[in-house]
Amino acid sequence: MTVARTWAVALTGLTGDLVEIEADLSHQTPEFHVIGLADRAIAEAHRRVFNACANSELPLPRRRLTVNLSPASLPKAGSGFDVGIAVAALATDRRMDAASLAGTVHLGELGLDGRLRPVPGVLPAVLAASRAGFRRVVVPHANRAEAELVEGMRVLGATSLRDVVRWHGLEVDEVALEPVPGPALDTESTPERLDLADVVGQREAVEALVVAAAGGHHLLMTGPPGAGKTMLACRLPGILPPLDDDDALQAASIRSLSGASVVALSRTPPFEAPHHSASVAALVGGGSRVVRPGAIARASGGVLFLDEVGEFGAHTLDALRQPLETRRIQIHRAGFSATFPARFQLVLATNPCPCGQYGVRGGTCVCPPIAIRRYLARLSGPLLDRVDIELAVQRVCAVELEGLGGGTVSTAEARERVAEARARASHRLRETAWRTNADVAGTWLRRGPLAPEPAIRRPLDAALQRGALTLRGFDRVLRVAWTLADLAGRQRLELSDVGRALALKRGSLA
Repeated sequence: MTVARTWAVALTGLTGDLVEIEADLSHQTPEFHVIGLADRAIAEAHRRVFNACANSELPLPRRRLTVNLSPASLPKAGSGFDVGIAVAALATDRRMDAASLAGTVHLGELGLDGRLRPVPGVLPAVLAASRAGFRRVVVPHANRAEAELVEGMRVLGATSLRDVVRWHGLEVDEVALEPVPGPALDTESTPERLDLADVVGQREAVEALVVAAAGGHHLLMTGPPGAGKTMLACRLPGILPPLDDDDALQAASIRSLSGASVVALSRTPPFEAPHHSASVAALVGGGSRVVRPGAIARASGGVLFLDEVGEFGAHTLDALRQPLETRRIQIHRAGFSATFPARFQLVLATNPCPCGQYGVRGGTCVCPPIAIRRYLARLSGPLLDRVDIELAVQRVCAVELEGLGGGTVSTAEARERVAEARARASHRLRETAWRTNADVAGTWLRRGPLAPEPAIRRPLDAALQRGALTLRGFDRVLRVAWTLADLAGRQRLELSDVGRALALKRGSLA
């Protein structure tokens, strides 16, 4: 055949679009062109393909070869098109099964020796191919386990280009080559199990952590160094419900797009803790041609923990405001835009001042007042208004240290309470689109069938009237109140639920 066709996938964020690869052979001056809005990596593919074919004893014909990536208006980036381009180019001059080529998606980079090298984003690309109706995919051997996570796909984990063309019916001898190894397993994606029982004292903080987990609420912890803020935050994923199939696939897809090794679906909610020197791009994601997810997207379905939040740049923190409201992050670039999920729980931890001793029993603060105000001003009013629970954490005293016998809460106990509370919330919201209290719209909370009576709502109305609460804060306090009712097993809100929710939202008591 003089025109051969097969398929690949172009990724824009987590969204995959099927790209048809057409190769045409003509009797003109020998040349190799790749067209179709390709980036620099694809434009260089003809060099890799030419050498890989020659070194695989599958030389390309010495005629003009034109490869078109269709649709031509779709931006395409990365070296993952190499295998599809090589197979289509070879099929113009060699007898291969046209139906097999047309029904297979090819992903992978070619080495000059003809071996297939792993590429990032294989899982979301295979998911896109599956949704488009394809059931056969060729991937590098190092990406095979990742591709096989998609049910219903027949996966060929190829070591070399000869393996691929043999799968499509070309009679070539098998040559034993060592497969190119994939990226090292990301050990941070499978953290060790941390038990809540390890936390000494801090009963109120542990209870606030359970409330945050039960309702999906955002949390701010303020306290001196050594009070246990980081210890508490690191144990939050362990008491959250395990990820369902869709969320686990999404989390694995984001890890794959980030370049991490994915060999299995993890049911543990992700935990991201970027350093305080992280830029806005590191937090929200970015890139000029190939967009990579930032910490916000990688934390989707789990926890985003910003320790020493007073050290983060104000501009970086304000970048959180829109994702907290919309539950997604959009990155716009010239010619395209990418959307990532941002359904994370935000946990902030900060010292009361730069030296950490302001207001601490037995401590001596050496910070001037202007330094304290500047330090705390990093957390803008609009960002704080999106935080549901504000908690003051104190250091553990000797009495608490000696008196702790069997009164601590374990992760298993807390997880069971959280699961029961979420089940009650899901049952109450069964006729709506929401499943957790943090997702419920404010209008439904205030005017829906379960809206609190005026007598129960009175403390909230008073706080709103005197300006201690915004309407957004009003709704957030109501959501926390419903979580407290779910933890207590009540079907309706009580005045004590609203009062305690107001106490957890410290700003409302001003």
